[in-house]
Amino acid sequence: MQVSFDAIAQSYGGQTLFERLDLTIPSGKFFTLLGPSGCGKTTLLRMLGGFVRPDAGHIFFGEEDVTNVPVHRRGVGMVFQDYALFPDRSVLANVGYGLAARGVSRAEVRQRALAMLARVGLEKFAERSPSALSGGQRQRVAMARALVIEPRLLLLDEPLSALDVKLRVELRAMIRELQTEAGITTVFVTHDQEEALAMSDLIAVMDRGRIVQLGAPRDVYARPLTAFAADFVGGANLIAIDEELPRAPDGTRRLGTPAGVMLTRSQVPVQPGSQLAVRSEDLSFGVNGTMAEGELAGRVEHVEFRGGSVGYIVQTSAGKLRVDMRSSLVTALLARGDAVSLRLPSDAHIVQGS
Repeated sequence: MQVSFDAIAQSYGGQTLFERLDLTIPSGKFFTLLGPSGCGKTTLLRMLGGFVRPDAGHIFFGEEDVTNVPVHRRGVGMVFQDYALFPDRSVLANVGYGLAARGVSRAEVRQRALAMLARVGLEKFAERSPSALSGGQRQRVAMARALVIEPRLLLLDEPLSALDVKLRVELRAMIRELQTEAGITTVFVTHDQEEALAMSDLIAVMDRGRIVQLGAPRDVYARPLTAFAADFVGGANLIAIDEELPRAPDGTRRLGTPAGVMLTRSQVPVQPGSQLAVRSEDLSFGVNGTMAEGELAGRVEHVEFRGGSVGYIVQTSAGKLRVDMRSSLVTALLARGDAVSLRLPSDAHIVQGS
């Protein structure tokens, strides 16, 4: 089922959150609203669930205008960060609650709830209290409860943020598998860019009530449109562009920056406030004692050995830049204070300032 926001406006306490927001979420996709706290992503999710009504505009489920349809008539399943399970009911009763509320017979409720618990690997825990389960198990129960009613839309409100890193990786794979099997249009809210990149078909990057970029994870990461998107999704290094210079003989663009001339083949036009966005893993160290056009002189300020990778912070005249290298490619660790040159990739991307 396709979901659409049409000219949505919303204000709180005299402050405008959305002025005129339009957004279409394709049918069957895992769609992520990604952004920092206060950007409006949770408000949009709550509008879809029927918990918040927009000041103006319309919300459509397919061709149906559901703007004024109450929560219980929307056919929406929702999974919350804090699980929202009934502590005085068994796991089985929690999963079957939505079916029972819809008038499904007791026998069918039990059958469908047990089948869904089996799907999330918790059939042996059916008669236990939620308090006897771990955080990851409770989140599986919450997911089973949302899916057992066969919703036409699934809403996920940062469901993994309270879990440890290893468990989050396990559960995000399970959630994606269940969503793909069911083919349910799913809207996921998170501020965690790694989760968004790993799970999504499409990502909408939000900043202060605006969608600043919309696209597939690889496109959002590799070709950010703004400095905000580049920094928020993956934490790119940003280098200010002062002016565009005459091109090199081979057609490579030459850009004047506070650190000297940088080179790029990016075709994005340079405007006031434009910057070069360079991922930390795309920077490399030049040959000691040489400095070619397009390279940055710097000095190592910090070194982190992380097992599979080594991270450096290098102070340059363009600011502090992060460099990440695979440990297998590092023959000898640089040390704090070492003088280095940094080589930018030829496809360093030009982004706009906001």
